Amino acid sequence: MTNSSSARPGVTLAVVAVVQFMVSLDLSVVNVGLPQIAAGLGFGAVGLTWVIHAYALTFGGLLLLGGKAADRYGRKRVLLLGLGLFGLASLLGGFAREPGHLVAARAAQGIGAAALAPAALALLTATFPTGKARVRAFGVWSATNAAGGAFGVLIGGLLTEYAGWRWVMFVNVPMAACALALAWRGIAESAPTARGGRPDVLGAVLAASGMTLLVFGVVRTDRYSWTSSVTLTTLAVAVALLAAFIHVERTTAREPLLRLGLFANRSVAGANAYNLLVGAAMASSFYFVSLYLQQVLGTGPALTGTMFLPFAFAVIAGSVVAVKLGYRLAPRILLVGGGLLTATGLAWFGLISSDGAFGTDVLGPSIVAGFGFGLCLGPVVSIATAGVAPHETGTASGLLASSRQIGASLGLAALGTAAHDRTGDTTTPEALNDGYALGLTLGAALLVAAVLIALTVLRRTGAPSRVEQTDDRDLLPARD
Repeated sequence: MTNSSSARPGVTLAVVAVVQFMVSLDLSVVNVGLPQIAAGLGFGAVGLTWVIHAYALTFGGLLLLGGKAADRYGRKRVLLLGLGLFGLASLLGGFAREPGHLVAARAAQGIGAAALAPAALALLTATFPTGKARVRAFGVWSATNAAGGAFGVLIGGLLTEYAGWRWVMFVNVPMAACALALAWRGIAESAPTARGGRPDVLGAVLAASGMTLLVFGVVRTDRYSWTSSVTLTTLAVAVALLAAFIHVERTTAREPLLRLGLFANRSVAGANAYNLLVGAAMASSFYFVSLYLQQVLGTGPALTGTMFLPFAFAVIAGSVVAVKLGYRLAPRILLVGGGLLTATGLAWFGLISSDGAFGTDVLGPSIVAGFGFGLCLGPVVSIATAGVAPHETGTASGLLASSRQIGASLGLAALGTAAHDRTGDTTTPEALNDGYALGLTLGAALLVAAVLIALTVLRRTGAPSRVEQTDDRDLLPARD
């Protein structure tokens, strides 16, 4: 089945690029402005964390549901709805007068992002199903994905310092409006790809509740330790809800939210496991490097953002090289090589010192880690959606985005806890440096684990042509 949006592939690629840049930007642009947001709206130290958590909870918890909605109701329709909600929430957040107003706006942003991100990725997968055009399209996607995250730190610093914190919310409005106009006029309407049947409402509720509670339990480890009764109870309930979701998906007479046979596809299972570990490592590294620059080296917010530019350019360069190599090498090879390079960069970061400098402690590892990360981004998405039936591409896209988001939350909480334990109650630059260095080294270890997954789980993934030609039979369990 061919998606009619393929009649204008250039417009589809432009829309997806803007959407991915905007979503990635929003994950990092707010962080630099948190101190000014606290002062402007009167947030307490604990309440301020919900500016980040409200977005993470709704985005991570509803991604799977958003992917299913794209399959059932049409990718363009869900994309437009998500863009409208995201842009409106950003506008209202910029005008917030009370802490609760901003937290509510961030939650609404997360709901919009959970709808538009998998819909956009499913459109890209359907529009560029095979060949060199697919490799090139995912190269553009990976470059904008990386650029949004890296430039978000720079843009957030500049806007906060020179225009005010409200602009870290307003900056999304013109991008959402631009993507909405392009999608409305340039992407053809297509029929929903999901099979008919009654929707699995119970499965949707269990999945969203379980994933949201899992993220909630993890992000609150900044207040309650991993071994506290609060954290253990929250995570136990989350696991119980997710177990109930799996049971419902196996036994429901309705159309399941996530067909469990999808994980019989080694590409889907391996790519999501790889993506989860990469998300955990990279989200943590952004956090630690940003704090190292500001709290150890004493760099201001705007200059800190500028110092992330080498990483951003290196990611873009890695994405371009991945396109060139993708014509000749299997995606798995790029995942292995890129993962090893990124692990090398983070291990190098682990050598930071309290009396260091940008040129000696940050620039070199930024370039190495950024280039390796760029090599990974496009291939992992291509593998995760290759061989997936047309009516499940939205679901597969939502699953991949969810694994990255959940990985980021889990990794940041776990590595942040380890770094805090190493630092202790002392807040001297030397103590903070030791904690950040440990967190970055552990991030390198996570990337090595991701490489091992690429070498083992994805070992049957051959050259690009083989992956692209996989049909829906590969979604079924292998027979003896």
